[in-house]
Amino acid sequence: MTSDSGPEPKFWQIALADLERRLGVSPNGLSSVEAAARRLRYGPNTLEERRRLSLALKFLSRFRNPLVIILLAAAVISALTGDLTSCIIISTIVLMSAALDTVQEFRAEQAAESLKVSVALKEQVLRDGKEVTVLGQDLVPGDVVLLAAGDLVPADGRLLEARDFFVNEALLTGESYPAEKHARDEGVDSPEVAEATNAAFMGSSVMSGSARLMVCGTGLATQLGQISSSLRRAPPPSALDQGAHRFGMLIVRFTGASSC
Repeated sequence: MTSDSGPEPKFWQIALADLERRLGVSPNGLSSVEAAARRLRYGPNTLEERRRLSLALKFLSRFRNPLVIILLAAAVISALTGDLTSCIIISTIVLMSAALDTVQEFRAEQAAESLKVSVALKEQVLRDGKEVTVLGQDLVPGDVVLLAAGDLVPADGRLLEARDFFVNEALLTGESYPAEKHARDEGVDSPEVAEATNAAFMGSSVMSGSARLMVCGTGLATQLGQISSSLRRAPPPSALDQGAHRFGMLIVRFTGASSC
């Protein structure tokens, strides 16, 4: 979302007092009643799910391209006319291309599923002013989560307290070294995740120390959720794919015209 004055600031760029007012929360966490209401409003703290096709259907879907159909027809004609060598070469190229595309799509879906499983945890949360255990999927914006070494950060949020707190954010930033995080009342200037030293993000692992995290984003509203969505989303056709499709349709039209 943008405004006339520029992009909306990230939650780590906003002063903590202003952020608490926006979320309608306090450092002591939410009440059980308010948490339940927000669960209905924001939905589960899980990554996107969609119906997945079987490998066989994924493979067969590759043969909808007109050029692929023409190549297979050419292979059949070659076989019928006795040119088995050409038939084998054409068929092998088409099948290998379809198999490679299918495997790449399958791996992307598996990566997205791995991200989802990695955050299916139980968390220590402040509810009604007391420490309770809830499922990670039941976290909502405004919850205060208690983190310690060995935990995975279950949602995106702002640090209220941090003691020798180091997290591994390689999943998001590519940085292999742990990043030190600090609780601070003021925001940071940069909108980049790697510069958000006052925040922690879903999927990061706590290497040392402890912290209290005020949840600001859950599910698909997290940085990890955006990555998961991009992995699941079918990529737009490349220039090569578009050109091959147009070329295939052109051949189909010429073939149809010549047969009339």
